[in-house]
Amino acid sequence: MARILALDFGTKRTGIAVTDELQIIASGLTTVPTAELMSFLERYFSEENVELILLGEPKQMDNTASESEVNIAEFLKKFSEKFPEKKVERVDERFTSKMAFQSMIDSGLKKKQRKNKALVDEISATIILQSYLYK
Repeated sequence: MARILALDFGTKRTGIAVTDELQIIASGLTTVPTAELMSFLERYFSEENVELILLGEPKQMDNTASESEVNIAEFLKKFSEKFPEKKVERVDERFTSKMAFQSMIDSGLKKKQRKNKALVDEISATIILQSYLYK
């Protein structure tokens, strides 16, 4: 089997999580500056077998697209041109940042550590991936 990779796309940073090859365990991988995301993915795909990319879909409470959807659509267009063989699925990402922050509190991270927005993004990507795996 191949891995599943999840992206919590942001205009500044993108959190990335990945499964093991058996698609059982979701783990945070890293957070990369969004400007470097395509080159990071290119390197990662050359080293690892990834069959599916999950991309967070930010929605408002009324189920309409959020403002950031414009940036995500632009990324998706470039991604599909560069990696036409990669399958992409969208996953509702409402509340993932709040859930990530709460998990940081629950795991005992100190206040200074919880201010690390890159870590929040990575945990959010992991939550997106877990929600897909365990649905």
